[in-house]
Amino acid sequence: MKKITNYLGITLAIAMVFSCTDLEIEATDSLITDGFAGVANVQGEVANIQNIIAGGQLANQEGLFALNEVSTDEYIVPTRGTDWGDNGRWLSIHRQTWNAELSDIVNPWQELNSITINATRVISPKSVNTAGGDIVQQKAEARFYRAWAMSWILDMWRQVPYRDVDLPNSATPDVLTGQVAIDSIVADLNAAIQDLPEVTSGDGIALKSTPTKAAARHLLAKVHLNKHVYLGGTAQAADMQVVIDAVDAIAASGYTLAASGDYFDIFRPDNDVETIWWSPADTGPRTWHTLHYNQDFPGFNDGGGWNGFTTLAEFYDLFEGPADTNYPGDGQEERRGVVHDPSSANADNLGIGLGFLINQQYEQDGTALDARENVGGVPLVFTRETEKAEFVSPADDATLETSGIRMFKYHPNEDGGDRRRHIVRYRYADGFLMKAEAMWRMGGDPTAMINELRTTRGASALGTVTEADLLAERGRELYQEQVRRQDLIRFGQYLRAWNLKEAGNENLLIFPIPVADVLANPNLTQNPGY
Repeated sequence: MKKITNYLGITLAIAMVFSCTDLEIEATDSLITDGFAGVANVQGEVANIQNIIAGGQLANQEGLFALNEVSTDEYIVPTRGTDWGDNGRWLSIHRQTWNAELSDIVNPWQELNSITINATRVISPKSVNTAGGDIVQQKAEARFYRAWAMSWILDMWRQVPYRDVDLPNSATPDVLTGQVAIDSIVADLNAAIQDLPEVTSGDGIALKSTPTKAAARHLLAKVHLNKHVYLGGTAQAADMQVVIDAVDAIAASGYTLAASGDYFDIFRPDNDVETIWWSPADTGPRTWHTLHYNQDFPGFNDGGGWNGFTTLAEFYDLFEGPADTNYPGDGQEERRGVVHDPSSANADNLGIGLGFLINQQYEQDGTALDARENVGGVPLVFTRETEKAEFVSPADDATLETSGIRMFKYHPNEDGGDRRRHIVRYRYADGFLMKAEAMWRMGGDPTAMINELRTTRGASALGTVTEADLLAERGRELYQEQVRRQDLIRFGQYLRAWNLKEAGNENLLIFPIPVADVLANPNLTQNPGY
């Protein structure tokens, strides 16, 4: 796949003629002719956009995922000896001490902007040729993808570049901000809803890998729930009603909460009643990023886990259940998961378990695992907390190698192991909780809704639901799903101190714009504090 490196520069004109699905330069390709003549292969270009979303730093453990997960109280990636140092990259994200040159900021900015320009070319009335399929639906899909990319750019940088493809290549892209940016995103989504297919919860899982009416409505709800963050001030009742109406429309298509006991089945590549939109992206970076090197199983991963990401004890403690244990039947809620039961072989979880892994880890046959011999072969006991962020002396090796609770939802025990391609992007429980929050922000009482979810997940009912309860419930339900940063910001908790991270300044609510792009486009202004 040809990677687009800087869409704001004048060299964009040549880079954009390439596609993951069609690398042949056509005579009608508009960006190398005197004027924009339309996209010659609409179907191929829409497939290219899907490939961008499913690859690179929009899908793995870096970039988009890291900025929205590692920068929160969900994850820390300590430097374990020489592993995961990367010139301080991962710790700078967790500590919120990044700068404009960080690759995890630069790459998703470029990839998201490449989606907006590619989608704009498809949406143009001049793009009328297609290699097959319904061009009306394909343009609606492009509108959804453009809205998705622009919503992330608005959320993380507050400035959304927009290039009019009918203008000369040398023209400086406009920059949309505030209400103008929101209006553009909402207009795309409303137009997309008209022409996207109606896919119900019971339809085949393959139909949910591309945009649908339900996916567009989910994004519409998400934009309106966060709108007051982007504009400043407090949430408006009219915006919260849009959230409620959008989620109700999704529910009318049959989407609902998965049955008790089925929580982790949602993240398997099978159909379920919750998945609204999934992406054909490799789940390996959602699995092996946290498992230890010695958690290795034939046919699933050569060399074991990568031993990087761990969660914070305070996040683990949000879940209901006895402290420091995850054995089945111990009274914990379903979402906290299970570890391997050493009293019997468990072919389903291969000795790994699911959700949160703490304390002694085991082989599939119940044999206790050890850490690597070079750190003394100590028992592989995942500790409650990551006490140190990085290697200082050889004595730290064993501590760092086994430190921290591990957290993941995508299990390697699937066909193809870590090579399976099925990352859930949107699911109904998120919409359900967005509706509950919107009701609360309008002065309503969401207790009944929250308890419906908690009861389904095997947690006890709450007497009343507070602001802190709403945030905590979203954390319990949606961990590792790239919503935590948005949630913490919306509830005013993103800048507080947590393990190995000090309280931060307000400028950290958004990221710096890559320096090269600020220099290339005078309509962009570097964000305050950078």
